[in-house]
Amino acid sequence: MIKDVLKDAEERMKSAVSVLEEDLMGMRTGRASTGLVEKLMVEYYGTPTPLYQLATITIPEPQMIAIRPFDKSSLKTIEKAILASELGLTPNNDGSIIRLNIPALTQERRLELQKLVNRRVEEARVAVRNVRRSAIDDLREFEKEKMISEDDGKRGQDDVQKLTDKYIHQIEEAGKRKEAEILEI
Repeated sequence: MIKDVLKDAEERMKSAVSVLEEDLMGMRTGRASTGLVEKLMVEYYGTPTPLYQLATITIPEPQMIAIRPFDKSSLKTIEKAILASELGLTPNNDGSIIRLNIPALTQERRLELQKLVNRRVEEARVAVRNVRRSAIDDLREFEKEKMISEDDGKRGQDDVQKLTDKYIHQIEEAGKRKEAEILEI
């Protein structure tokens, strides 16, 4: 029973960390990254489809992303999706490839992004703490119903706290890495 609670808590905490990492990947820094555009939803034959399913995305230069659609007829819709996104990038379409030039970030924009990273990190921390609270509530419920002993309940709570500390640390590290990337000139 305790193992089930711990396993469930760990899976949910892992998912909070992976959601944060995916979120941070999509944030623009001064350097090109496929993570900026690969999850961008493009209207393809009436169906919203992630860009990585419609095109090959490469980084030919540190400040440029090249998008080569598998189907040339989707160039215009991909271009529209990029313009409509909040990336703030202007696509250059030469008829077969879309090129996105990534301009260097201004100091003001870097600070905005840093605040956004901190907000996302805090949201992930809160998500992990909510999982901890829920797991500890489950353990206390088992204890109250005499399904586990008080000592087992205490040990279980300590294990949940260790998991929480482990995942909070991973979240902090992901945030620090992204901040360093943003502040790097």
